[in-house]
Amino acid sequence: MAGRPVHTFEVLRTENLTAHIVRVVLGGGGFDTFTPNDYTDAYVKIVFVRDDVDVSALPQPLTLDSFNELPAEHRPTVRTYTVRNADAERRELTIDFVVHGEHGVAGPWASAATPGKRAFLMGPSGAYAPDPAADWHLIAGDEAALPAISAALEALPDNAVGKVFIEVAGPEDEIPLKAPEGVGVNWIYRGGRADLVSEDRAGDHAPLIAAVKEANWLPGQVQVFIHGEAQTVMHNLRPYIRKERGVEAKWANSISGYWRRGRTEETFRQWKRELAQAEEGANA
Repeated sequence: MAGRPVHTFEVLRTENLTAHIVRVVLGGGGFDTFTPNDYTDAYVKIVFVRDDVDVSALPQPLTLDSFNELPAEHRPTVRTYTVRNADAERRELTIDFVVHGEHGVAGPWASAATPGKRAFLMGPSGAYAPDPAADWHLIAGDEAALPAISAALEALPDNAVGKVFIEVAGPEDEIPLKAPEGVGVNWIYRGGRADLVSEDRAGDHAPLIAAVKEANWLPGQVQVFIHGEAQTVMHNLRPYIRKERGVEAKWANSISGYWRRGRTEETFRQWKRELAQAEEGANA
């Protein structure tokens, strides 16, 4: 990560999609170095730099290493976010942020973002896009997965068939989605913020799990995309898809956690490494 270029954007405008989702549109000179990819789960690493850091005085071209000589408390925080839309022609990059008041780093930044505010990011990366060879598509996730789900639905052909399940706090968190007629979109309500809702509505008990497992399984080859809270996805839905339903890895290679309750992104990354090591050991 350290040697990757850091692209410099600026905020063009913001929009409150719901009470908990803020859309930030970036522009400026970022597209001079940023090249969009074709994945519908394209994501970037946003580098949150303190306002009092003079980036122009750092070693150029800008990378994470450029910040190494700063005092530890002045070094940036890095968070991962899905790209909602990248329009190279208009030179606009859209990112949707889930906001929970003053909680976290990215949400408060997005809430306070105003036109002209600088923004730094690395990427993009990605691995998933709907495969036209699939007979049907199973797509599921929570608010964190909404940008990728939205982009995937827009990329589906008009004759696509599928089922979509999206877990949010309640009806007030639904947003308009564009989906082919043959793709059913189902909103699942957990009844509260994802990070604060009681244990009987989260993790192993998240309503998303039952919604997916109880859905009618369509005939033919399915392609699966499921992302969201890690306990829900990694310990419940992924085993259901891979083992109980027997979906081959080729068609289910985009099932993983975007975040985990009670963990920052740094400790979540450590948890994911430990989980991957444990899985490798079990398969050895």
